[in-house]
Amino acid sequence: MSKKKFHKRSQHNSSYHFEKLTEAIPALIPFLVKNPKGKQTINFHNPEAVRLLNKALLKHHYQIENWDIPTGYLTPPIPGRADYIHHVADLLAGSNNGKISKSNQIKVLDIGVGANCIYPILGSRIYGWSFIGSDIDAVAIEAAQKNIDQNSVLKSKIELRLQSNSKSIFSGVLKADEYIDLSICNPPFHGSAREAKKGTERKLKNLRGEKAKTLIRNFGGQHNELWCDGGEQKFLKNMIGESANFANNCFWFTTLVSKESNLKPINSFLKKVKATIKIIPMQHGNKVSRIVAWTFLTNKQKTAWRTIRWKK
Repeated sequence: MSKKKFHKRSQHNSSYHFEKLTEAIPALIPFLVKNPKGKQTINFHNPEAVRLLNKALLKHHYQIENWDIPTGYLTPPIPGRADYIHHVADLLAGSNNGKISKSNQIKVLDIGVGANCIYPILGSRIYGWSFIGSDIDAVAIEAAQKNIDQNSVLKSKIELRLQSNSKSIFSGVLKADEYIDLSICNPPFHGSAREAKKGTERKLKNLRGEKAKTLIRNFGGQHNELWCDGGEQKFLKNMIGESANFANNCFWFTTLVSKESNLKPINSFLKKVKATIKIIPMQHGNKVSRIVAWTFLTNKQKTAWRTIRWKK
């Protein structure tokens, strides 16, 4: 299978420019190695190497001078995260006569913003959007706020809200009279800690070519970032059910869906709540994923939304 590149607008469609990345973050230099073809890369099974690569990518491509996460929290693969942002920009453009909105008038809710705050950072830097980031983890919210506060380009762009009820998604975060143009989410993938552990073992085996003697998550992750009771499918069913209560507050609800087997039940559930559905495929190398998007707005409501919010 031929490797597919990232979105056409992505800054990550060529190999990593390690000369520029190490110039941005010199601490990355000791982690450089040569792959079997003699090309420069890093040890992707080393959490510190991955963290420093992220710092360098954010500084070089997005002018984020200061970024970090607490030990053990999720270090996101930035090119893939940027792709989600590009694809939902196209989704909004498809509802706006093909015009891609690059304005802070576009407001986005990131469900599970995490300590890394990566989607709001990328969305605000690439398209100028404003964000609400929610999370059930107070430590993650504190760390994300630190990333915002330490970068002047992010101030006034991102507002963080602690979700005090771990069983709620939109309730307790969105106000009844508040409107967002888009919601995004990268839901917990696994259904248990045991399942998450096995997933990490598989990933490390693929990277190293052998079973890891010591289990270290190269991209980190707290339990609520990696797994929840019932896994991805149950989480998304809860999200869809609750989204119907905010049908008029959001133009497009979206989420990543990692497991293809979850598409059919999720699609059926969306039809039950009478949502209009769109599935956006994504593929990076051999990794296949997709974005599921849905809206409850009628054509008349969409026209009014465009007039009131997008033609200011």
